[in-house]
Amino acid sequence: MQKSSPIGIFDSGYGGLTVFRSIAEKLPDYDYIYLGDNARSPYGDHSFDTIYRYTLECVEWLFDKGCNLVILACNTASAKALRTIQQKDLPLKYPDRRVLGVIRPTAEVIDNYTSTKQIGVMGTRGTVNSQSYLLEINKFFPEIKVYQQACPMWVPLIENNEHEQPGADFFVKEYCDALMNQSENIDCVLLACTHYPLLLPKLKEVFPDYINILTQGEIVASSLVSYLGRHPEMESTFSKTQKKEFFTSGDPKAFDEHASIFFGEELISEKMG
Repeated sequence: MQKSSPIGIFDSGYGGLTVFRSIAEKLPDYDYIYLGDNARSPYGDHSFDTIYRYTLECVEWLFDKGCNLVILACNTASAKALRTIQQKDLPLKYPDRRVLGVIRPTAEVIDNYTSTKQIGVMGTRGTVNSQSYLLEINKFFPEIKVYQQACPMWVPLIENNEHEQPGADFFVKEYCDALMNQSENIDCVLLACTHYPLLLPKLKEVFPDYINILTQGEIVASSLVSYLGRHPEMESTFSKTQKKEFFTSGDPKAFDEHASIFFGEELISEKMG
């Protein structure tokens, strides 16, 4: 294992920047490399095998850049690729490297946000069809009833910067109504896609006031802080010069134009090479 390295953060596109932002706020001293696979996004409608292959390629690219730890800041990749990478690829090829996702940290704390023990999960088709949240939440809190709703139009709207336009209202209301029609006792809605926080203003207008709308950035960041505390042997390898690098498999100029909306500040990316 290298003596120093950045922390790698991966997403299929821009959404992981909302998680990266929270991580950088909690752990500002560390070095980071963010990789967005924009040329092949969105991942939501791809098969398990395709998402696994894409995700592994990006994880290995971050490993080659010196990252000993990679965070999959993408629910679809966490749902469809993480387990295979952890169980198959790391033990055989990268025994000293680690890859973490966003589903388990969220499932571990979801009980703190519901009184009725009925929650809604809104995500891509890939995340919903994987049943990953049902399985993970059931491990920790079998008494919680989970209702799911796929929202296939939300990521395209956000990635094309149309999410604040009136035209997005129809698709926001359509999916929210479809979820709430499954149970009138839902009191917590998890946004199980890292793009979806950008829809929060519209979601707050549609959902009743008593609904807890849960985003993942703060949860994943707190979980990472805890993880590093439990694994000092890993934590000690990270370089801490406050350096942030951004890479995309797509067009860097287009990435930079959109990325600031997610990250909250201007940034300059490079082409994944």
